[in-house]
Amino acid sequence: MNSEILNRMVAEIGVSSRQIAAVEKLLGEGSTVPFIARYRKEAHGNLDEVAIGKIKDRLEYYSELESRKETILKSIDEQGKLTDELRGKIAGCWQKSALEDLYQPYKPKRRTRAQVAKEKGFEPLAESIWRGEAVDASEEELQFARDILAERIADMAEVRGLVRQAFATKGVVKSEVASPRPAEPTKFEQYYEFEEPLATIPSHRYLAIRRGQKEGVLWVKIALDAKPVIEDMLALVEKATGVKAGEQMELAAEDAYKRLLAPSCEIDVTVDKKMAADRAAVEVFAENLRHLLLASPLGEKAVLAIDPGIRTGCKVAMIDATGKYLGKTVIFPQQKPEESAKTIALIVNKYRPEAVAVGNGTAGRETEAFVRQTLSRLKTQHPEIPTPMVVSVSEAGASVYSASEIARKEFPDLDLTVRGAISIGRRLQDPLAELVKVDPKAIGVGQYQHDVHQPLLGAKLDEVVVSCVNGVGVELNTASAPLLERVSGVSPSLAKSIVEWRNENGKFRSREDLKKVKGLGAKAFEQCAGFLRIRGAENPLDASAVHPERYAIVDRMAADAGMPLKDIVGNSLAAKKIDVRRYITDEVGEPTLKDIVAELAKPGRDPRAVFEPPKFRDDVTKIEDVREGMKLEGVVTNVTAFGAFVDIGVHQDGLVHLSELSDSFVADASSVVKAGDRLQVTVIGVDRARGRISLSAKSRPTAVSSQSGGAGAVRDRRNRTSFAPSGSSGFSCNPFANL
Repeated sequence: MNSEILNRMVAEIGVSSRQIAAVEKLLGEGSTVPFIARYRKEAHGNLDEVAIGKIKDRLEYYSELESRKETILKSIDEQGKLTDELRGKIAGCWQKSALEDLYQPYKPKRRTRAQVAKEKGFEPLAESIWRGEAVDASEEELQFARDILAERIADMAEVRGLVRQAFATKGVVKSEVASPRPAEPTKFEQYYEFEEPLATIPSHRYLAIRRGQKEGVLWVKIALDAKPVIEDMLALVEKATGVKAGEQMELAAEDAYKRLLAPSCEIDVTVDKKMAADRAAVEVFAENLRHLLLASPLGEKAVLAIDPGIRTGCKVAMIDATGKYLGKTVIFPQQKPEESAKTIALIVNKYRPEAVAVGNGTAGRETEAFVRQTLSRLKTQHPEIPTPMVVSVSEAGASVYSASEIARKEFPDLDLTVRGAISIGRRLQDPLAELVKVDPKAIGVGQYQHDVHQPLLGAKLDEVVVSCVNGVGVELNTASAPLLERVSGVSPSLAKSIVEWRNENGKFRSREDLKKVKGLGAKAFEQCAGFLRIRGAENPLDASAVHPERYAIVDRMAADAGMPLKDIVGNSLAAKKIDVRRYITDEVGEPTLKDIVAELAKPGRDPRAVFEPPKFRDDVTKIEDVREGMKLEGVVTNVTAFGAFVDIGVHQDGLVHLSELSDSFVADASSVVKAGDRLQVTVIGVDRARGRISLSAKSRPTAVSSQSGGAGAVRDRRNRTSFAPSGSSGFSCNPFANL
């Protein structure tokens, strides 16, 4: 890395050159961001994943920039036009757009008006005008000369940069309804006559307008006052020529702006604004996804899972504490309530689940109420049977999973409806382990996720999933292949090999057993071992986040404390007495040693919060039950730039607008609430015709008549892939006879 790039990165990221060099070296050696952040703190000065990720991104940017510079220099050199001055300008260019401006005059072009004029012999006339000399020519001849001059002006890097900057800072986004005007109301009506400065328009509003344009509802353009821009262009031309521009040069500059610069620069800033809006939307999505993945797990407890339905019935699946599928059936609470109640009672009596997970889609609240009633009756008649808790679970993406290749491999003999129910149950047990099987874009916690640049979205979401998985850690003997492949250093093929080894040889007894897996070499072991847990292993450190490369240090700590290793692991009192300074070496410093001691105090500690089920009102199950003034408890399902969506137990999530999130001013919704948060809200508006609910988290809400929202302001969880009827029941349907 050259010193100029290093200095620029120091200024951009706010870390030292030594830290950047250390991260670059570790990345070059094949280390992953989670591994570098967790196990190489001394090397990079205790940077977190965010800072390391920024370094990685900027390294990639500058690598691409340098590669592009080499390509451009080679192209210009082959044309015989590379001068020392131009080489210096290219070498000192640090923005991709500015680099392309420098290359503009030398890019291979299709046949242009300027080329035609040159072929006709009008270049000398153009040169005379450029130098400010008086010329005697016809209008036709002057037009040919102006074509040459217009292209020359448009190819000036300074001029192109000026026009692009003018569009970016002074341009105005204008939208109007397309012709013919839509006959029916649309969600873009507020943009039928709309304008806002491009520089300040919020990302969500810009993406909404872009969506309206894509759907053919809106016409959109970036408007800019041309006159002052052309005047500034002429000033640059006069500086380059050393003479005051005459009439012909003014006409050429005007032509350059209107025909050659304005269209392309408008596209450039539109693309830049779109990418900036995309990045903002992706960050919102990523933050929501992180909180969803790190939602509180119920843990290793048996669960009765129900995927609600009306016409085709509710699909029921029983899973044990490890998530293993035990059996299935279908119940029809509306059509056959008594028979359905008996079936639920039998399953609860036989398998003793600690929770009932009910999907929150169509008929979810009705099914939840039915199950609660059934369990209440069961408790009255048979108090000896433990009563499981009933929990509403998000179905977002469940239908995508049930029809996926992963689901087919997990349950080849089961109907996709049963797979969906199993997934709902497993989501309650461990949201992270189950949701990694679903494309994050299908989970429904984003903002205009289908409109943003998909590679950018995919890369960021993958980064979040990997960060969450490695932050929590993975149980090696129960993890699925999709979960394992998110572990640092584990590729999809290696994850498959780990599962195959486990199936053939039984449980892993130690982390060292990983080295027996085909294809898992020393580097992969280094990267993944610390993030994989083996509960019940002979070495208790195998269940912790202590990396095997540091086991010898813990052995010394135990020996110095006069205790067996098994007695110091999990002993918080003993851990507190360890003086980490005694174990500092050239390779291992205080940050790593403090991490080790923290693990000894609480080995393998799950960083996620303790599970707490949401508390929905039993009398509010559909939008018709919602009334203005109601005070409800809800769960935040999605945080956007304009507010937060909250599940209050009906099919439609309500929207708490940014202005209603707090009694004090809120600029950023994510600074107040996160996905998964419990929130006390007041209903301030219900639009039943449009399925919109307005909520407030203020102590004194502002009442509104209905939710205006705009594009994307409605979240209706009823719209999901419908399930077909499942096969024959795996349970007896005569429950009370067995009680």
